[in-house]
Amino acid sequence: MLTVTSVNVNGLRAAAKKGFVEWLAATDADVLCLQEVRAEPEQLPEQVRAPEGWHVVHAPAAAKGRAGVSLYTRRAPERVRIGFGSEEFDSSGRYVEGDLPGLTVASLYLPSGDVGTERQDEKYRFMGEFLGHLKGLRERAAADGREVLVCGDWNIAHETADLKNWRGNVKNSGFLPEERDWLTSVFDAGDGGYVDVVRSLHPDVAGPYSWWSYRGRAFDNDTGWRIDYQVATPGLAGRAVKGIVERAATHGERWSDHAPVTVVYGERR
Repeated sequence: MLTVTSVNVNGLRAAAKKGFVEWLAATDADVLCLQEVRAEPEQLPEQVRAPEGWHVVHAPAAAKGRAGVSLYTRRAPERVRIGFGSEEFDSSGRYVEGDLPGLTVASLYLPSGDVGTERQDEKYRFMGEFLGHLKGLRERAAADGREVLVCGDWNIAHETADLKNWRGNVKNSGFLPEERDWLTSVFDAGDGGYVDVVRSLHPDVAGPYSWWSYRGRAFDNDTGWRIDYQVATPGLAGRAVKGIVERAATHGERWSDHAPVTVVYGERR
């Protein structure tokens, strides 16, 4: 069995003070992918920078206090790669991957975008380059008899079931037609060839949402978005037996505006 958790921590130093340390000590995860760490490793408290029982790779952004991804594994990875071969984005703290026996696992923080601004243009450039990486990664892994799992904050709600107020967001970044079409291409068997694991386990439900705005009563009313995904090659996706969002019991118990997304994968058939 393999348990993998992904979560955007919305600043790891802040999350550590609000309950992340206690959550980390209690989790059964074998692999943990973090996004939006927003800190250099030396700025992090020891219990999250290098916790006992974990092998950790931090990939901070060159721009201080922005982005940042991390990969925690119980087993030492055979190989680690920061970035995906992009001249523009490899120092942006948005991608780190590691090889475990039979599996390449990655933590992704895709840009959020903002319609009509350079941030949206940046998001589209990232998407264009990253799809090529995903295809190449899948092909290389298949040749080596490996599976691939890309976890993270993809900053796109794919279908109407993936956000509560979809009608009010059709012209907003994160639910634009071209963004959703791109994600469809990631999941298209003839294109990207990957599987949205949690959706495959919960095909006919709204959500389960993984992000709620801090504004208003979004969390209390479950007015959320499902933008945090575990995206896997079909062989691994077919082994998924359980997928949950670890939603806090109350607004006050949250240590991020995102909740951990956890999937349990069974043994290879």
